Amino acid sequence: MKVFLAGIIQGSIKEPRIHSQDWRHSIRRILETHLPQAQVYCHYSRHPNSISYDMPRIIETLEEGNCLAGECDLLIAYVPSASMGTAIEMYLAARNGAKVVTISPLQANWVIRAYSHRLLADMNEFETFAASGGLRQLLEHEDPSA
Repeated sequence: MKVFLAGIIQGSIKEPRIHSQDWRHSIRRILETHLPQAQVYCHYSRHPNSISYDMPRIIETLEEGNCLAGECDLLIAYVPSASMGTAIEMYLAARNGAKVVTISPLQANWVIRAYSHRLLADMNEFETFAASGGLRQLLEHEDPSA
């Protein structure tokens, strides 16, 4: 099972710098514990210096990530604030039949609501959801809240 980690990198920062990426370690740890069969792909881990890329490489990297997001079985999106790249990845994954689990306080955001199969407010809720078997149930097309 292919799992794609999507989430904020630069967000709305105007300067060429990025948000902390520590959330990726937390999600990986939770997946290793509660969904050990997952093959987790993290585009940021493959491109940790992408903030310094030139335009041709930026486009290549975006297209590669979008393609991989569209091929996953499960996309986990971490969206503490608006993230255009994550929105694209969520859309592509959902459009191609993947389940999308979003960790975000942006509960009223249309894109997040429209393309999330499960919307969780924070990392604690995500861990509780995963620990209760919610990820497995969601992937089996069951409603984990039932």
